[in-house]
Amino acid sequence: MSEKTVKKDYGGIAMLPLVVFLVLYVGCGLVFAVMGEEKPFYIMPRYVAAMAGILVAIFCYDREKKVSEKADIFYQYAGAPIVAVFGMVILLAGGFAGACNTIGGKSSMANLGASLIPSNLLIPGIFIMCAIMATCVGSSMSTASLMAPMAAAMAESMGLNMGLAAAAVMTGAMFGDNLSMISDTTIMATRGVGAEMRDKFKMNLAIALSAAVVTVIIYTIISAGSVAGTAEIGEYNLITILPYFAVLIMAVVGVDIIVTLTIGLGLSCLCGIVAGTAGFFTWAQGVGSGMEDMFWAVVFVMMISGLLGMIRHYGGIDWFVKKMTGMIKGRRSCEVVISLSSLILGALITNNTISIMVNAPVAKELGEKYKIAPKRLASLLDIGACIGPSIMPHGTVMLMVLGYMNCSYTDVVQYEYYSFLLFIALMATIGFGLLRTKEEKQADGR
Repeated sequence: MSEKTVKKDYGGIAMLPLVVFLVLYVGCGLVFAVMGEEKPFYIMPRYVAAMAGILVAIFCYDREKKVSEKADIFYQYAGAPIVAVFGMVILLAGGFAGACNTIGGKSSMANLGASLIPSNLLIPGIFIMCAIMATCVGSSMSTASLMAPMAAAMAESMGLNMGLAAAAVMTGAMFGDNLSMISDTTIMATRGVGAEMRDKFKMNLAIALSAAVVTVIIYTIISAGSVAGTAEIGEYNLITILPYFAVLIMAVVGVDIIVTLTIGLGLSCLCGIVAGTAGFFTWAQGVGSGMEDMFWAVVFVMMISGLLGMIRHYGGIDWFVKKMTGMIKGRRSCEVVISLSSLILGALITNNTISIMVNAPVAKELGEKYKIAPKRLASLLDIGACIGPSIMPHGTVMLMVLGYMNCSYTDVVQYEYYSFLLFIALMATIGFGLLRTKEEKQADGR
């Protein structure tokens, strides 16, 4: 259905389907977590909560239209190109993880890591490796899809807390994606407010570096206490590890993620045959098993994308942005609102790029009014939009990591120190007027 056929603006009421989903899924999950239930976010199935929100959106709005016509809106957004890309990447990544496990690469990688890296340095090491990789490739999703299987293998081998390892993957990828010059969020934020990429990079680094350093220190301190026991280091076959290193190298040098994973799959088959650990059909079964393990994430993201598309279609997103900007009283409150609007919208729709896309035009206009430098606007937008999805149980990268590393949302989020430290650093920068340009200080009478 074309956007031109729409047009009923329900304002804040359009957010009702999202509220239904969040209350059923996130709300129930939090309640069960407080009650001490094991895996609290699995008691109310995410699919049931999402479907409830979707049905509310279909049946409660634009009643003069046929249900089939309104359902077309959902289909349009559920099958959007960005969703298809996510589906392709996560299925290929799942297949790659399954293939490497089948040929013995997972156990070899775990044993190699255990022999080279002390257990008390593995978690901070994962954070740093993911940060470097995400900075190079410009994508937290690509980084997580490649690093999560390896991090899981090494953490399992060393007897480390899997939720802690998963959090290191999540936050390391987030740190790098936020800084990367080729990240879609960086490009969207800088172009949206008219900032230079290098200026935005320096601003982001000045805000985020302290949070990253403190996170590494915390991970180093608590890693030793998370060791479940003395891990016995087994043998490893370098041939079966080659696919891991190949995809890492290709990703860092800038090869497209789909091409990278496709080559990695072919190489894993060849290595399995050469090493004598798996034949073609055994390898194919491993690929299929890995893909099947990730089908749920693809379906869920399609459901959420369609749900949020309908909310946007009926004016809910525009209403949210207007409400946030209506709270502005001055320069500082303007910066807080820009940051929180990007963060909250990113958390709700779990897509930092779209959050920036929606908020950037408003931020640029407000920046001109309150004399806020473009590089500062770009950093506020990008940092807020990256924090939001990283702490939500229905975030795409979170879903990917949970699937690969076989742990629950509460296992992971309690160790996401970087996300919370970054928020503190962001608010401190705004509250104390840090990193302001000479022109900004002059405009503020200082």
